[in-house]
Amino acid sequence: MKTPKRIQPLVEEGLIDEVIRQLMSGKEATVYVVRCGDDVRCAKVYKAATERSFHQAVAYQEGRRVKNSRQARAMEKGTRYGRKMAEEVWQNAEVDALYKLAAAGVRVPVPYICFEGVLLMELVTAADGNAAPRLNDVELTRELALQYHAMLLNQVVLMLCAGVIHGDLSEYNILVDAQGPVIIDLPQAIDAAGSSVAADMLDRDVTNLANFFGVVVPELLTSQYGKEIWNLYKAGLLTPETPLTGLVAAPTEVADVDAIIREIALAREEEEDRQRRLAEAQA
Repeated sequence: MKTPKRIQPLVEEGLIDEVIRQLMSGKEATVYVVRCGDDVRCAKVYKAATERSFHQAVAYQEGRRVKNSRQARAMEKGTRYGRKMAEEVWQNAEVDALYKLAAAGVRVPVPYICFEGVLLMELVTAADGNAAPRLNDVELTRELALQYHAMLLNQVVLMLCAGVIHGDLSEYNILVDAQGPVIIDLPQAIDAAGSSVAADMLDRDVTNLANFFGVVVPELLTSQYGKEIWNLYKAGLLTPETPLTGLVAAPTEVADVDAIIREIALAREEEEDRQRRLAEAQA
């Protein structure tokens, strides 16, 4: 196919030899299958902020650092330079998260380089060698749903132990290769220690998994793995080997009304996003 304009600089630099085909287009980027020498990889071309349907909400930017105070001030003022810096921070968040999570043993694509707003990384493939399907497109039995849910909970724990929360985890950004689920799409990754909404985001990620697999395994719909994982993390007791029950003791303190309002707002936003993705998938 014709080389997209955004990928041309990587071709000129010798990083990509050929663009084979478009793999998918989402709310934040378009992904292409490319050839790099003898290897087939994928190139994720980030969309400009004005083209993204996923906005850089304060909740996702909180805790992210820039190189110096001049850049921080420019980003706060929204100057042209500041917007450029904000885009770099947004894109680098995924690269940084991928490297950190891969080192922690999380199943994510191997990143190679991010150049001119294009992330070059491993192409996750299925057993037949073709691009791996999204979890949403996999037919599940009860046994397989339980297996994948357990594997993904372990991945969530591994991520949190590395200080990272996905922030937008759902069946639409999980691929399934021959060994099981692979987590993708991390530009919205959250610093667990630096975000005031980290607990809410973690619980939403885990609830999304329960809602998806709960169609096949209904008892997951009443589980409380997200809150259990966060409580263990806050207490300094969470490790990748920590057994989980999905149960949380009823609180004895007065309810945090602000936190409840935040959860409702996040749930509403997630449902709107889910409906939009479903419409896109059916289009």
